Amino acid sequence: MLATLVDTKALLQSVAAGVAAGIGVTVVFAILVFGVSRSAQLVRDERPALAALSGVLAALAFAVVAASIVLGIIVMTTKS
Repeated sequence: MLATLVDTKALLQSVAAGVAAGIGVTVVFAILVFGVSRSAQLVRDERPALAALSGVLAALAFAVVAASIVLGIIVMTTKS
């Protein structure tokens, strides 16, 4: 019998989770950049209501990115 050297199921789950998290955080960070730049542009165009909404979008995206970083650090430092 051959010994199992690599747990392929666990490895594939780790790869899938890493890809999903990487793409997700990248998309949310892009939304953050969009919200900040759009808000600045709308302030220059003297459209304060839309600028505020874009600022709220940027703030929410920032909160998600920050939470993702904190969660990643927690997961890496916890023993399994």
